[in-house]
Amino acid sequence: MVDRSVWVFSGAGSRFASGIFADKDTACAWISKHKLSGLLTRYPLGEGVYDWAIAENYFSPNKPHETTPEFIQGFTSASQEHYHFEDGVCG
Repeated sequence: MVDRSVWVFSGAGSRFASGIFADKDTACAWISKHKLSGLLTRYPLGEGVYDWAIAENYFSPNKPHETTPEFIQGFTSASQEHYHFEDGVCG
């Protein structure tokens, strides 16, 4: 089975991702090398998180505002695999 995901690192306080990786080990090595703080999150490739969360039964829109563009464009899911880093150390 082909892994259909990427790993995205967002530095603490940053508005944008600072790295996108094909595998977790490469991402962790880069974060460690530069002693970075932030969040490493696994994202589905070729699919928005909103649609992924619905397809995986992690989320079901129940309120009218949960189907609006404003809601969808800011949607994230705690069900995405993710890791917190502080000064390059996962924990």
